[in-house]
Amino acid sequence: MFGKLSWAAIPFDQPIPLITSLVMIAVILAMLAWITIRGFWPYLWREWITSVDHKRIGVMYCVLAMVMLIRGFSDAILMRSQQALALHSAGFLPPEHFDQIFSAHGTIMIFFVAMTFMIGLMNFAVPLQLGIRDVAFPTFNSVSLWLTASAVLLVNMSLFIGEFAQTGWLVYPPLSELKFSPGVGVDYYLWAIQISGIGTLLTGINFVTTILKVRAPGMALTHMPIFCWTALAANLLIVAAFPILTATLGMLLLDRYLGLHFFTTTLGGNPMMYVNLIWAWGHPEVYILILPAFGIFTEVISTFSGKPVFGYRSMIAATMAICILSFMVWLHHFFTMGAGADVNGFFGIMTMIIAVPTGVKVFNWLFTMWGGRVRFEVPMLWALAFIVTFLIGGMTGVLLAVPPADFVLHNSLFLVAHFHNVAIGGVLFGAFAGYTYWFPKAFGFRLDDRLGRAAFWFWVIGFYVAFMPLYVLGLDGMTRRMQHYDVAAWQPWLIVAAGGAALILCGIGCQVAQLVLSIRKRDSLRDRTAGGLQLRRPAECHRPRSLLGYEAEGDRATPPHGLAGLQAHRTAAQQSHRICRSFLCRCDRLRAHLAYLVDGGCRPHWRVRDVRRFRLARSFRIRIAGRRTGEDRS
Repeated sequence: MFGKLSWAAIPFDQPIPLITSLVMIAVILAMLAWITIRGFWPYLWREWITSVDHKRIGVMYCVLAMVMLIRGFSDAILMRSQQALALHSAGFLPPEHFDQIFSAHGTIMIFFVAMTFMIGLMNFAVPLQLGIRDVAFPTFNSVSLWLTASAVLLVNMSLFIGEFAQTGWLVYPPLSELKFSPGVGVDYYLWAIQISGIGTLLTGINFVTTILKVRAPGMALTHMPIFCWTALAANLLIVAAFPILTATLGMLLLDRYLGLHFFTTTLGGNPMMYVNLIWAWGHPEVYILILPAFGIFTEVISTFSGKPVFGYRSMIAATMAICILSFMVWLHHFFTMGAGADVNGFFGIMTMIIAVPTGVKVFNWLFTMWGGRVRFEVPMLWALAFIVTFLIGGMTGVLLAVPPADFVLHNSLFLVAHFHNVAIGGVLFGAFAGYTYWFPKAFGFRLDDRLGRAAFWFWVIGFYVAFMPLYVLGLDGMTRRMQHYDVAAWQPWLIVAAGGAALILCGIGCQVAQLVLSIRKRDSLRDRTAGGLQLRRPAECHRPRSLLGYEAEGDRATPPHGLAGLQAHRTAAQQSHRICRSFLCRCDRLRAHLAYLVDGGCRPHWRVRDVRRFRLARSFRIRIAGRRTGEDRS
């Protein structure tokens, strides 16, 4: 009846996972008891757990991601501490526990922090930016969330009942086959990722349909914000790539449960076929994560530079080029496979080519800031740190794209540093920027600025202190996933890296304190600004409104808007669109006309028409940049 489950599955002989599990269980029970005592269950069930509102689902995704960030970072702290102490000794983590920790760390951070955070931000912002009430399939949206939450539960259960995979976060065979991993760890991994992968695939289908088919009237594709374009590209990649992951892990499940031989070392199995298939999903997955972050940074930089994004159409072209090219570079993850110089050369060249559209985006961001009135608010700080950090990661990636260099650096800490350079500097910084940027839109009050800046500096300084030494260690020959080592010259660098992890921990602490403090003094942080959602059509903008439909008016909030209010708002937006269509669809011509009008041009027969357009633009508070000086004229 219980299969492999017995009392031996409880780690009584391992104090660290046992104590950690008991503490987690105590915290969960305390939270459940508090909710029960306060009588919050009916509200949570009605308004959150069973909700199909995209905004609430987005918030729940983000909360889940932040909780799992703390869980995954605890694994990182354990690994850094172990390696700092493990010179000529076994340290404090036994080898089998250390293997589970680095496997769980990668799995949690990729699938349940980065993916979950980006999907949450897309859920919240994309329908609002498209001017629609909800996504195309709201029920599927809720199902996707709870499938992801179920997978999170499975991964965390493995800490207390049984074990997690000891194979790394991609469970390469033959190590993950039943002969070499007879325990339940790989099974936990496979079922968790299969469940969450189905939820992610439903999300991809949902958002592709929403963006292509359910936009507000008058919202053409070329009027969408860049974040909607990057969300479209990311979800197209999800629809194309996640079936590969599902099929690959399904074949591995058949190998383990039915004795088939897809990836075994005998009877015709081919482990390298698994590596090809998993990275045919894995590299598009990198861009599934980073493309929404690109969109967030575009929104943030445009807003806090006081200018429209530079090169809107080139940003779209670069986004879709990355979407296509991301399926042509997967083999650079295993140049050492032995495919030959011609195959390695092709994938090395393609890896360098895919850096070109990313470079286009970087220059567009820089030109957007150029000549603007840059305000160094917390979201903008994250964006600036991203540009520097991601460029370093990108340059090391181009180095690894050279097959001879990769033969030297493959499977070393240099690779670990490169990956974290782009994953933390790109994805996590983007998630933090979006979280800070759209928080007032969700809840009607801002996050505390002082603690937000402290968190930023702890994160950025801690990141460089933690991961720059890993580049040195990788060049010095230290491979990844070492539970202990005998080279004394490595230990100082590992101690510095552990110090950087401690600084990042301080940054996470500041973020938790920022959220708690902001909630407690939310009345003094009420948001009264209309900025936030950068719509291409200003006629679609509306007054600042919180997630629950409350508007900030002084120290109190007005009641939520019902269906009638929503319909009236949409009708007013459509009327405004019809009034403004004559010049909103011809922005470049309007700028030219106004340049002649304001600068004393020589086209008097346009003067009356231009005055009317100018007054109409001013009545709708549309800011129009002059063609010659780039200054805002209203």
